[in-house]
Amino acid sequence: MKKIGLFFGSFNPIHIGHLILANYILENSDMDELWFVVSPQNPFKDKKSLLNDHNRLDMVQLAVKNYPNMRASNVEFSLPKPSYTIDTLTYLHEKYPDYSFSLIMGEDNLKSLHKWKNADILIKNHHIIVYPRVFEGEKKDPEYLQHENISLVKAPIIELSATEIRNMIKDGKNVRPMLPPEVFEYLDGSSFYK
Repeated sequence: MKKIGLFFGSFNPIHIGHLILANYILENSDMDELWFVVSPQNPFKDKKSLLNDHNRLDMVQLAVKNYPNMRASNVEFSLPKPSYTIDTLTYLHEKYPDYSFSLIMGEDNLKSLHKWKNADILIKNHHIIVYPRVFEGEKKDPEYLQHENISLVKAPIIELSATEIRNMIKDGKNVRPMLPPEVFEYLDGSSFYK
């Protein structure tokens, strides 16, 4: 059975932090591939700040083209909006019955997992890989960390955010070191985020 890690996100834009984390997880697990699932609309995020779905997908495709075990996925583009992870996983299991899917999420998302649609079913039926994040608020282990389907990985903590990158672009600052070269070129020749 092929093992796939699913890294959901807006990727608005994808940056080197995403690639460092994805590579770390691939190199330190038994996963065959990692798919960046570009989410058209996260129910917890404001859609106004989102670049067009296909532009974000293009950037992810450019970013992963030199990584043979990474893929860009637009699976959520054809599913009902807003996108719920449990619905996407159900669809993927039906489409790829011979694949095993693991969910990859930041520690900050784990704290709010109880608010997700069908969170208990999600945890019961899927392996979840949690990477460390720096986040505001009290740092305590959510009860979910004790669940057998949840693995905490000691991946490097990358303090880089797409919001920060968008703001820097808007302010005319250099973001070249924060982006994969192909993504920088894609954005540099556009009016995106300006």
